[in-house]
Amino acid sequence: MDQPLFVIPLWADLTAVGLGGVQGALFASGFRGQRRLDLLGVAIIGILIGMGGGLIRDLLLGLPPSTLQSTWYLLTATGAALVGMLLAGVFQRLSALIVGLDAVVIGMFGAFGTSKALAVGLPLVPAVFVGVCAAVGGSVLRDVIMGLPVAIMHVGSLYAVAAGAGCLLLAGAATIGVPIVPAAIAGIALTAVIRVLAVVFDLSLPEQRVLYRRRVAAETGALPIVRRPD
Repeated sequence: MDQPLFVIPLWADLTAVGLGGVQGALFASGFRGQRRLDLLGVAIIGILIGMGGGLIRDLLLGLPPSTLQSTWYLLTATGAALVGMLLAGVFQRLSALIVGLDAVVIGMFGAFGTSKALAVGLPLVPAVFVGVCAAVGGSVLRDVIMGLPVAIMHVGSLYAVAAGAGCLLLAGAATIGVPIVPAAIAGIALTAVIRVLAVVFDLSLPEQRVLYRRRVAAETGALPIVRRPD
């Protein structure tokens, strides 16, 4: 039997889950009025962001969810979310650090998802798809359960695109024989750089309405305009 291409170290997986839990707490701290959350709500958001990507990854791969095979995942996600809620005021003042951590977490989830997909024998493109789903899965579940517009579906800073670039670099490097650990580090770094630059410079993909207007303008510009006489 072939050995797996890459086994995600527990400490690395828990690091990503814990940082995701903190992100959940920071997200929850932004709610005011009737939407504000209590301790249970914050814990649920932390679990969704910290563990959602891994759950979606394993479901896509047809594997038992690794986040449910150890008690540490739930404890880490919940504990990190509650600590993040208690220290939300401190974290909010460290906005630059939070953006950087967010970018690294996206890269880690994407790298772990792509690596695991390659380990079970998926080709390059499906492996990248699984990695991107793992990277954005937690935020999608969060938005769905909170009844919010799914963030990655709307105009904003490059989130899934950054994850896709990192996952593609990892999968491509692994395909040509680069060891998976350096390939994963390179993929995480690329994702983080793209994400941070997108936030700093407010970069996003072209808006659908802009593309539509450009297409209409190009089509109508090539046609003569016939005006009726008064």
